[in-house]
Order: sequence, then structure tokens, then C-alpha cells
Amino acid sequence: MSEKFDIKDSKLAEGGRRRIEWAEREMPVLRLIRERFAKERPLKGLRLSACLHVTTETANLVNTLHLGGADLVLTASNPLSTQDDVAAALVNYYEVPTFAIKGENNVTYYKHINAALDHNPHITMDDGADLVSTLHKDRRDQLKHIIGGTEETTTGVIRLRAMAADGALNFPVIAVNDAMTKHFFDNRYGTGQSTIDGIIRATNVLLAGKVFVVAGYGWCGRGLAMRARGMGANVVVTEVDPMPALEAVMDGFRVMPMEEAARIGDIFCTVTGDLNVLDKHHFEAMKDGVIIANSGHFNVEINIPALEAMAQEKRLVRPFVDQYILPDGRHLNLLGEGRLINLASAEGHPASVMDMSFANQALAAEYMVKNADKLEKKVYGVPGEIDREIARLKLDAMGVMIDVLTPEQVKYLNSWEEGT
Repeated sequence: MSEKFDIKDSKLAEGGRRRIEWAEREMPVLRLIRERFAKERPLKGLRLSACLHVTTETANLVNTLHLGGADLVLTASNPLSTQDDVAAALVNYYEVPTFAIKGENNVTYYKHINAALDHNPHITMDDGADLVSTLHKDRRDQLKHIIGGTEETTTGVIRLRAMAADGALNFPVIAVNDAMTKHFFDNRYGTGQSTIDGIIRATNVLLAGKVFVVAGYGWCGRGLAMRARGMGANVVVTEVDPMPALEAVMDGFRVMPMEEAARIGDIFCTVTGDLNVLDKHHFEAMKDGVIIANSGHFNVEINIPALEAMAQEKRLVRPFVDQYILPDGRHLNLLGEGRLINLASAEGHPASVMDMSFANQALAAEYMVKNADKLEKKVYGVPGEIDREIARLKLDAMGVMIDVLTPEQVKYLNSWEEGT
């Protein structure tokens, strides 16, 4: 492995640069932040290791952080999410050491994680908490250098909150995922559209008339169910929490246990953040020809080892479609090796959605630098003023104006004496 980078092919760089520039046109909020960062250099002198999906949108975030003064290294947060032309462009045109190859095995994946940590960062930027987890398990001597981190996705926040609850987290982390301008738009609209895009690209199936089972009705599940219904699918939702289950019912979806849904579903997609959501007894009940996908961060949501053990034959029938043939003749089709299907076979979220998510990342990193000495070793939400500022900038970029409270209205809202 090169000491400076590990990518598939440097010759892909020009195509990657063109796609990065195309995405940048749809990221006006990040562009405004980049202009300020280039002038103020708020991250100057700081080493930053980022473990993110290596996409065109991420490249624009990385460029923003780089221009803001950060000494940056990037590695992939998922073995199948890397866009190789983007990785090449980052190395060749943006001078960012990048360790990412689409389709890399687990051994290479963790070599890349460790290569990013060899940078001895002051700040970590995660999508799934693999940098933080590896630091705490295998590289504890580096913890004393870390002032803080940020986390992009629900699965990572779950891991970090578990660490904090156990007293195991050794530095503060900002849960970028929990910003309203991130999880509401990124998860609902981004995951909703890009997951459907990934499933269709991988399979070319018509969704209209199909029974589409969505496992989990969090922000991602809401978006996916909404988009699947918009494509004409008959959507079924499975849940373990009565509150989102009730919401799904009130939104007009059928809600039932997965054991029941397994018998009637044509397409299954997990978006829960938990493991074995689709398990052996579900596979045993499924119809011939079903499509199984995941859009949660890790591939553990589908019990792939159980599926492997059940099958008498496995064959690749299309790119990103592994067909498992069971002894009774049924065919179960797993997409993208059970990994994030919106990034495995498609391009992830649209740039205009990631504009807000990565604006949060950039401003959260700046906030961490300014406030690290005041923060405890726990998980923090994105400050409300950052969230609102990003929403304001996005509305401005869209040409949307909103009202402003009058002094009289402000007084009314802040007075307990005012009433009917």
C-alpha cells in the first residue's frame, strides 16, 4: 500500500473532477461556507481523519475542510460505497490523501481505517463510528491527541451513545446525524429517493403492484415508504416501537410483524440500524424470486451467514444481485451483498440533500475546535443556531423568503402574562 494513498486507478481522476464540479452546483450552502473557510482558515493547524462514503458530495466537503486549513486524510466508510473516479480526483487534483477502493475486502477496509488513523488526528469525522471504535479498541495511545469528533449517521450515533452510557467514550462527539437539517432531509428525502434508485438500477424491476416491505419507520423508513408508494408499490411497514408503528398506520401503510410480511413481500428493504432484522425463519417463509436489500449503514441487518448456510447454490445473476437457490427450488435475490444499496449500485443521496448534511459537518468541526475545552466526553447534538443558519442559507439559495416576527410578536411569545 502506498504511504500517501491507495486508490484503484489515477487515470480516472479527470472524470471524477468533472462529476465533483457537477455536484458542487447543487451545493450552495456548502459553497458559502467554503468561501468563508478559505478566508478565515478556522481549522488551520489541525489534523483531521475522515471516514466517509467517497462520493462527489463528500469530495466537496473535503475540499471545504481542506481550504479551511485542515490537514486531512480520507478513507471509505463502506467497502462498496467508494466512487473510484472521485477517489482518484481527490488525490490528483485536490491533494487529499485518500484510501478507498470500491469492492475492497474487509482486510483492506481496516488497513485503510488504520492508514487514516496513522495521520494521528486531532479530530475524527465518522460515518458509522469505525474510526472512533478502532481508536478505542486498538489504538488507545492516540486518544490523548483527540479533541473531538463528528458522526454522520444513525448507526454510528447508536454506537457512540452506547459507548458514552458505558463510560467508554474518551472524547466529545457531535451527532451531526441528529441535526434537523440532516436527518429530516438527508434521511427522509435522500435515503428515500436514493434507495429506490439503487434497487431499480440493480434489478430493473417495476415497483408498481409489488408488495414492498420496509423494515423500520424512522426517518429513513418514512422516506423510503413514501417513495415506494409514489412508485405504485403496496407498502408494508414492520416496526418494534409502537410510536412509529402507529405513525405508519396513520400515514396509511399496513403494519405487521416481519414474520407475516415475509410471506407476502416481493421486495424487502431494511433501514433499522439493528442486526438480523431479516433472519433464517423469514427466509424460510419468503416467496420464490423475492428481492432483499438493505439501506442501513452495516450489512448486519440481513443475516447473510444464515442465508449462505441455507442455500445449495449462489450465483451472480446481475451486477450487485446475488441469487441464492434453496433446496426446495426457491430463488432469493440479495442486492449489493447486503450493504447500503443506494451506494452499492447507485450514487447515494442527491447533492442538494448532502449540501445540508455536509454543511453541518463543516460547521460542527469548526464548533468542536472552538469549544473542545468546554465539552465533556459524551455525545452532543448540533447546536440549534447552526441548524437554523443552515436552513436559512438553504432557503436563500432556493429563492424562498419567510416572515420575520414583529417586536410585538416577540414580546407576546416571551411573556407569560399575555393571554386571551
